Amino acid sequence: MTDDLPSVCVVTHPLGAAGENATRTLLDILSAVTAVSLVTADLPAGSSIRDDHEVVELTKRGASQSNVAIAAVRFLVNQFRMCRAIQQRDEDVILFFGATAYLLPVLFARAVGKTVVVEPRGDVPLTLRLSWERQMPGALARLLVLPVELLERGSYRASDAIITYTPGMATELGLDRYESKLYTTGARYVNTDRFDVRVPFDERPRTVGFVGRIAEEKGIRTLAEVAKQLPKDVTFRFVGEGPLSPWLEAELVDEIAAGTVETTGWVDHDEIPEQLNSLRLLVMPSRPTEGLPTTILEAMACGTPAFATPVSGVPDVVQDGETGLAMGDESPGAIADAIMESLSADALEPMSGRARTLIEEEYSFEAAVERYRTILSQLD
Repeated sequence: MTDDLPSVCVVTHPLGAAGENATRTLLDILSAVTAVSLVTADLPAGSSIRDDHEVVELTKRGASQSNVAIAAVRFLVNQFRMCRAIQQRDEDVILFFGATAYLLPVLFARAVGKTVVVEPRGDVPLTLRLSWERQMPGALARLLVLPVELLERGSYRASDAIITYTPGMATELGLDRYESKLYTTGARYVNTDRFDVRVPFDERPRTVGFVGRIAEEKGIRTLAEVAKQLPKDVTFRFVGEGPLSPWLEAELVDEIAAGTVETTGWVDHDEIPEQLNSLRLLVMPSRPTEGLPTTILEAMACGTPAFATPVSGVPDVVQDGETGLAMGDESPGAIADAIMESLSADALEPMSGRARTLIEEEYSFEAAVERYRTILSQLD
């Protein structure tokens, strides 16, 4: 640990499982170079973060709620709780991780003399709009998300520094205007010992697949149509569970019976490396709601190229034709054709090697620690 670097208090919005994982890896990186603590809400039960780091839990209830009005009230109350917690912290830097719309505590932290850093995990307004559009008319959802956009812009303006995972993510979020205080190398890391090449690429079956939450925003309905169009000698595997799991099982009942589609249901994270090592290609139609999907990095660490939409930080790692494939046309037919073309060519195996090398060189734990050491050393 380096004593001359500023200590850091990480502040997050209420965490779900995905947010808990992202926060844990960030805390691990920061704790390798300085003192670190966490202020959060609704931390999942059994999280190892409680054992490994100092944690202040504001509440056991998150802001997420099907009733938008109740969610708004909890959102406001949590901001006052954050201000109270920040006032009691001794750390030099307050890093708002994912909590980009929490303008009140951002301003409060500045007022009490803290260095304020804002680090988005993705596009919050877009994520909320897509969620709300499933509950209400699209025009109303777009109207309700405007205050969130304004709060987020205020946080970016008021901050001392902004960190994004990659340069592409900064551009996607429109943050290039803050060049003087923008750091675009804040990507997390992959455990390259756990996520490694266990099955040589040329020994893998003709299996492609998706790994993640079986949900609307992940393009599951599109992938179901893709799976129907693939030839019988190619298996499409869905790894994970979510609200669309029952629909997926019913929609692909004939393909599942025929063995051309497999659904695993929920899989423990410790078993994900085995699943990724059984694939020749990870298929991820993505929206810029996530800055840089961890699954893509984990797949590449396992020597599994990703076929993904070139949004946010994805093109910085899935370099088309080099370390993966860019998904230009997201129609089911085009995706299926591209999968077949890639499986029939000889390009995937060398791509597999380059993907693993990129992760080892730029997204290992050691590389991430050095990136954040550099960022912290440059903060005023």
